[in-house]
Amino acid sequence: MSSLLIVNANLVNEGQITEADVLIRDGRIASIGRHLSAPGVRVLDAAGRHLLPGMIDDQVHFREPGMTHKADMASESRAAVAGGVTSFMDMPNTIPNALDSATLNDKKHLAAGRSLGNYGFYLGASNDNLEVIKALNPKDACGIKVFMGASTGNMLVDDPEILEQIFTHAPILISAHCEDTPTIMENEESYRSIYGDNIPFNLHPTIRSEAACYKSSSMAMELAKRCGTRLHILHISTAKEAEMFSDADLKDKQITAEACVHFLHFADEDYATKGALIKCNPAIKTAEDRAGIIQALLDGRLDVIGTDHAPHTWEEKHNPSYFKAPSGLPMVQHALPTVLEHYQDGIFTLEFIVEKTSHAVAEMFNIKDRGYIREGYWADLTLVDLDKPFVSTHANSLSKCGWTPFDGYEFRSSIAATLVNGQLVWQDGKLLDVAPLGMALEFDRE
Repeated sequence: MSSLLIVNANLVNEGQITEADVLIRDGRIASIGRHLSAPGVRVLDAAGRHLLPGMIDDQVHFREPGMTHKADMASESRAAVAGGVTSFMDMPNTIPNALDSATLNDKKHLAAGRSLGNYGFYLGASNDNLEVIKALNPKDACGIKVFMGASTGNMLVDDPEILEQIFTHAPILISAHCEDTPTIMENEESYRSIYGDNIPFNLHPTIRSEAACYKSSSMAMELAKRCGTRLHILHISTAKEAEMFSDADLKDKQITAEACVHFLHFADEDYATKGALIKCNPAIKTAEDRAGIIQALLDGRLDVIGTDHAPHTWEEKHNPSYFKAPSGLPMVQHALPTVLEHYQDGIFTLEFIVEKTSHAVAEMFNIKDRGYIREGYWADLTLVDLDKPFVSTHANSLSKCGWTPFDGYEFRSSIAATLVNGQLVWQDGKLLDVAPLGMALEFDRE
């Protein structure tokens, strides 16, 4: 690993913005200070730009193994670093589902030497892998993913006794997808009786409704409190749910929650132009829900910002049948630029953005030596230019699916450079021709 000296950066870290230089050696931050010198070392002048710890995305679906026609570790990690995401945690609903340690290890091998970003993987929960969950080494997975709503394969946990056992015995954090399946199915059948298979996509948030989300989230919270579970509820989509969470300090929370970038940007009026391209589960809902989610982030009731990056091919997304057009959208390349739009609007500060996209994620998942700009930590860094806009198009999308829901949108900030483990991987709008040095995330747990 080569050395690099970043000079004249506006360093955003741990609640402060300071002008500083950062010296990187052997992949780690060797020194932080003013007017550093290192003869013979390559210099990157960051003048006028802001240096952030790289975003750690707590929820992605990179589709490998089993669905590599949509995405894979190599393609999606390229899109991630282009968007300032330096580490990601991948969900288990691949083919096969990651329901055992062998499949988890296979996914790590698929990422090693191919991923530009650092990687962690969730173990999935099912109705029949309780003993695997009990035996899990806490350092082997970032968390346990429980689908408490509709899912693919064998991953819908709908046995109440098994669910309680999982919540009681999980050795690490449980991340939950919360939607009530019976409520959704009832809504689907109601609208199918009117429209057949061609239900208008603007009814997606009515079918996967506020009631379906709230019923499942509140049940998960009640179960976690009863069982003493460390619970993290993913992709909150309603203001009503957001109001349920505590505004206590993160270190004092047993139950935390995530906001996803598409819920901070889109609302139900966008179905008129985007249609199935913004169909996701849970559904993007009203502008009032969007405002409630943003306020809950500001209040400290929602703790982290992730993407739920979930690509499908253009052809799959354009199936005219509501039931056959899959849910999910590619987000990693535009995650941080989307959040920075709220900075440009005067809603989020840069310090706040770093807290929600890096610091809090590292703390929540006990990630070792990442998520901060500190001496001795791995140099996962994102250099942001707040004065250089760029237009997102399908053509400049790096996800394998080749499209973006932001086609034609002009972002007011851009990612000037991304470093992973001290290596420049993205600079001035281009991926650099470097060997992938992404590493498996280490979890500092007993």
